[in-house]
Amino acid sequence: MTDDNAKSRGDGNTPEKQRGPVTLRGEHSVEATTTDQRLLDSRGPSDWVHTDPWRVMRIQAEFVEGFGALAELPRAVTVFGSARTREGHPEYTMGQTLGKALAEEGFAVMTGGGPGAMEAVNRGAQEAGGLSVGLGIELPFEQGLNPWVDLGVNFRYFFVRKTMFVKYSQAFICLPGGFGTLDELFEALTLVQTKKVTKFPVVLFGSEYWGGLADWLRDSVCKHGKIGEKDLALVHVTDDVDEALQIVKDAYKAWEDAH
Repeated sequence: MTDDNAKSRGDGNTPEKQRGPVTLRGEHSVEATTTDQRLLDSRGPSDWVHTDPWRVMRIQAEFVEGFGALAELPRAVTVFGSARTREGHPEYTMGQTLGKALAEEGFAVMTGGGPGAMEAVNRGAQEAGGLSVGLGIELPFEQGLNPWVDLGVNFRYFFVRKTMFVKYSQAFICLPGGFGTLDELFEALTLVQTKKVTKFPVVLFGSEYWGGLADWLRDSVCKHGKIGEKDLALVHVTDDVDEALQIVKDAYKAWEDAH
């Protein structure tokens, strides 16, 4: 039976059609067009681009592109932070300083590739002669990668991008940020807590900004038994670049020793 030939089931009354590996029976077997026709007839509707099976191929392509672009990346640290941080703000300067320090320690520096704190970190890394990486995401309110990115990859899907951040970095450092930064922070903490990734420090840079969150985790979340005491140790809060670097270097050394 070919792709486009319908047949009847054993009782002879229920139509059945094979569409590649998929079997369609009953009323679902009736299609106005074939797969080949929809592919080759450029005058037809474009709705097929947005179907779930096609999305799987698109997702697969994003993984392939990401893995290919980042496979030979040297040891790296991902830094998150707000896209709303303006140049000249102390947090922007903090990002530049951090990016520079990481680059001088031999780490590639990855960010979300956007403006604000991400731009500051990429800028600091590039100006220090390090490898500045940006993993962008398709958003309605951001315009491409910032100009301080040396190696950039754009993604449609957040979960593919998140995989790249975790797979190709040895630590997360979070500058003050909003929902996006919090999302990445807690996803990383969950992966470390459940041992999906190991020897992976999470540093919150800026005690004035992050202190309230750290207090809440200790005084509310831990106090009510939703996390354990050892889970609190997964989060490091600091204002000191040297301390942040030391945390990252110690974790990387432990990872090297384990491998």
